[in-house]
Amino acid sequence: MARFSFSFHLVCAVLLGASVVRSKPTLRKERVLRDPELSRQAHEDNKSYQYDHEAFLGKDEAKTFDQLTPEESRDRLSKIVDRIDGDADGYITTDELKAWIKRVQKRYVYENVAKVWADYDLNKDNKISWDEYKQATYGYYLANPEEFEDATDQFSFKKMLPRDERRFKAADHNGDLAADREEFTAFLHPEEFEHMKDIVVLETLEDIDRNGDGHVDEDEYIADMFAHEDGGPEPDWVRTEREQFSDFRDLNKDGKMDQDEIRHWIMPQDYDHAQAEARHLVYESDQDKDQKLTKQEILDNWNMFVGSQATNYGEDLTRNHDEL
Repeated sequence: MARFSFSFHLVCAVLLGASVVRSKPTLRKERVLRDPELSRQAHEDNKSYQYDHEAFLGKDEAKTFDQLTPEESRDRLSKIVDRIDGDADGYITTDELKAWIKRVQKRYVYENVAKVWADYDLNKDNKISWDEYKQATYGYYLANPEEFEDATDQFSFKKMLPRDERRFKAADHNGDLAADREEFTAFLHPEEFEHMKDIVVLETLEDIDRNGDGHVDEDEYIADMFAHEDGGPEPDWVRTEREQFSDFRDLNKDGKMDQDEIRHWIMPQDYDHAQAEARHLVYESDQDKDQKLTKQEILDNWNMFVGSQATNYGEDLTRNHDEL
């Protein structure tokens, strides 16, 4: 199995002394960007609808819906439908369903930002300035650089500070060096935002490009996923990855990947899981075949959307749609 990873922002707050936050700015992660919760389960034809429940409601919430009665399930689904109907015209289109599914799958991103917001909004003005973030994340390093001269960690504060500043500015739409919640979310989770994809590609290149020539050759590609320490033969999966590099990664066959080829690798565009699931739900529930759903059509097929194995939406129903 391919073993991809890319540099991804992780807030690991560790309190030091007088509430100084010392964070590791990046952590290696799966490099190929997918819809993890949508691609983990295959569609089933036995009417269990597990895939549909997880796609429509989210994996964690879908585990708790067994405790609801059919009446409770339909009642909560009715309220969810009202939220999905963005233009309030009484119909749910494929695009509206797709947007909802993508929002559900990204809920963990917004929850993560909510959990760490107070650690960085030091003056409590509901914005996080670059200076606030720098102080919270790098303040200890900047005040005590001698402690990091012999650091052997996988990351380097000296290297990551300008890299984080570059990413912060890319996420900062209005250029005021103060991030609102959406901008800070884009900063911490750039892989989830279209306007941040160039940054993800650039950081991936910088992580793998060991000789600094601005490209990723085959050996660098393999070294990113496999440390050949014992000098023995390469595992079969590594040989397969070498073939993948030659056949599918190096598109122009010049022996290396440029930024466009890296984008093609880590951001495959061949299949949109949310779009496919939205079309599936519409197809299975569209009784009059007008390619859109009424609330009644959805409620008539409630078992596919939520059934008795969907989610306890009690907490989410108290939130505003924009907070999901």
